Parts: sequence; structure tokens; C-alpha cells
Amino acid sequence: MDEFFSNVPPDLYRFLLVTVFSLLIGLSQKNLHIVRSAQFSFGTDRTFTFIGLLGYVLYVVDPVNLILYAIGLIVLAAFLAINYFYKIANLSDYGITTMMIALITYSLAPLVFKQPFWLSILVVVTVVIIAELKESLTSLSEKLNRGEFITLGKFLAIAGIILPLLPNTPIVSYLSITPYKLWLAMVVISSISYLSYLLRKFVFKDSGVLVTGILGGLYSSTATTLILSRKSKEDEKNAHQYGAAIIISLAMMFIRVLLLMAIFNFTLFLLIYPYFLLLIALSIALGLFFWYKARHTVKEVKSELTDKNPLEFKVAIIFTLLYLGFTFLTYFTIRTFGTGGLNTLSYMVGFTDIDPFLLNLFQGKFLIGTDAIALAIMQAIISNNVLKYIYALSLGSKYNRLNLTIGFGAIVFVNLIIIFLI
Repeated sequence: MDEFFSNVPPDLYRFLLVTVFSLLIGLSQKNLHIVRSAQFSFGTDRTFTFIGLLGYVLYVVDPVNLILYAIGLIVLAAFLAINYFYKIANLSDYGITTMMIALITYSLAPLVFKQPFWLSILVVVTVVIIAELKESLTSLSEKLNRGEFITLGKFLAIAGIILPLLPNTPIVSYLSITPYKLWLAMVVISSISYLSYLLRKFVFKDSGVLVTGILGGLYSSTATTLILSRKSKEDEKNAHQYGAAIIISLAMMFIRVLLLMAIFNFTLFLLIYPYFLLLIALSIALGLFFWYKARHTVKEVKSELTDKNPLEFKVAIIFTLLYLGFTFLTYFTIRTFGTGGLNTLSYMVGFTDIDPFLLNLFQGKFLIGTDAIALAIMQAIISNNVLKYIYALSLGSKYNRLNLTIGFGAIVFVNLIIIFLI
């Protein structure tokens, strides 16, 4: 096969590539024009194929000076301009998508000659997909408001602008924490939260309670527990659904922690991922079991977490302060009291936001063994789940107490067993 392709003249397969790519783009345009009046359309399959071939011929004839290629581009642009103004006068159609696609088709020849093969395919696929997604993109743009673009801008700024500019040198000599590591931790947490936010708002906007637990758990299992517990008290005939969703949110919390561990400390991940998989499976099984028992009362409930913006400035400030605080607190606790002090601290931290503490353990260099760090992680998770259980019992429906006690009790019990195994 390699010998066969080595004997094929390069200009031949480049010619075939330009022809096939141009034809594919033209066919996609023809499909779009089927449901529209083609009276004033610039062209479809054959026209776009000829545009691609014209670009190929004029490029091959003079590949150095590109004078003929430039003249062809000017002539094509003139024809496109005439067609465009004719459409405006007769149809009041101001769209220029077809014209832009025609110019891209004309540009395929130099792309195929000068750039890697995969880039040519990527351009063609992108053109075809975006052209076909016109209605979907229009529908999406109608759902987006100015606030969504501001939120997206915030995410791009913290991930793509601020992060690369931060120094990766330690803040203090006795700790490995750097401004870059600190901001990277916040970017990763924000990315997971932002993904959950987008799924809740645009994909599962009118989702039921179970999906609310799944997506809310990715964002914050504690916040999800608080909200679903209050809802269960307001809607007691469907209380068991809310309890099932709370248990499911715990599984998503385990998944989030495991993902963060894999990103920031792969050695630690390899040590304890089987235990996390066990806890994830147990949480999902219990949640689905409770949901199955309550299936006769199924009621779709809109998520109340939908409009929560995960990229608020005050959230970033709080996370940064907590991360720095836990970094120094962990260092001095280990230095003063050893691993015993870390164990006590981990149980205490579980009654706060554990993400900054866990990320601090994942990234920090505290001169203690990986086993001690794994133990602290599991202990913090236990106390955090106990806190959620207290929230669920005190704020939720009394009809949920048995299921919640069984669910949280089983998860905490297995977690305790894991502590003795580490």
C-alpha cells in the first residue's frame, strides 16, 4: 500500500482532495437550499466544485507570484458582490454565509499544498458542520443573554489570560505553593463547575430531581443537599425522590474529587482510586435503589441551581483565601503535631468547604507519606458527609430520614473500613 501511494503523483491526489472537498461543501449547500428559494442562490454542488477547481488551476499555474490566483480571487469576489446586492434588492436577504463559504472553497488549493492533510480536513468538516447547524445555532443564540457572554468571558480570562501570566515560583521558601498552582487549582474547579452550570441551563433545563442531583453534585454536593432537603420539606409527597437525588450527588462528589486527584497528584490517584470507585458504585446503587422505590411518585422538578453563576468574583476570592489558609494551616499542623495533627485537622476541615483543603493536599509537599495524605482525604470526606447528613435531617422532610440514614450510614461505614485498609 505504501509503495502504491509513493507512485501516485502528489499533484494528482491534491487535485482529488480539492475536488472532493469542494464537492462536499457544495452538496452541503445544496441540502440547505432545498428548503429555501434557489432563485437568487449563488450555486450549490457543481458551482462550489468549479470554484475549488478554479482555485487549484490558478494556484498550480503560478505558485510563486500567485498573480493569476489573486486575479481569480478578485473576479470571484466581484461575482459574489453582484449576487449579494441582487439578493438585497430582490429578497432583502443580507446574509453573506454562502459568499464566505465560496471564498473558503476557493482557498482550498493553497491549503492542501501548504498545510498538513489533517488541517484541510478540519477546515472542510468545520465549514460543513457549522453550515448545517444554522437553526441550532440560531436557537442557542436566542437562549443566551448578555450575562452568559460575560460569564464565558470571565472563564476565558481566568483560564487563558491570567493563568499563563502568573509566576511559578514559591510564595514562601518552605512551601511549594506558587501563584500559578493556586490559580490553576481555581481554574480546574471553575471548569468543572462551569460545565455543570452549562449542562443544567442549556441541556437539562427542565430536568427532574435525579438529574438535578447528578449535575448539582458536580458543582457542589453540599449546596445540592441543602437545596434538595428544603425542597423535600415543601413537597413531602415526593420526598423520597429528593433523598435519592441527594445520595446520587454524593457519587458525583466522589467523581469530582477523583478527577481532581488524577489531575494534580497521579501517584495518589493510583493508590486510592479503587476505593473511590467502590464509594462511587455504592452511592449510585443506593441512590438508584431509593429512586426505584419512589418511581410511582415521579414528578419533574426544575433545578433551582440553574442560574447560579460559578464564576462570581467573590467565589474566586473566597476559594483563594481558603486555599492559602489551608496551605499554611496544614504545614504548621504537620510541623508541630505530625500526622496525628493532620488527622485531627482533616476531620475538622470536613465541616467546611473541603475542595481547597483537598487541592492543597494534592499539590503540596509536606514531607509526609502518600498513605498519610490518602488517610486525611478519606477522613475529611467522612466528616463532610456527616455534615451533609445533619443538613438533610434538620432541613428536609421527616419521611426521608430512614432512607437518608441508610444511605449516608452505608457510605460512611464503607469509608471507615477504607481508612483501616489504607
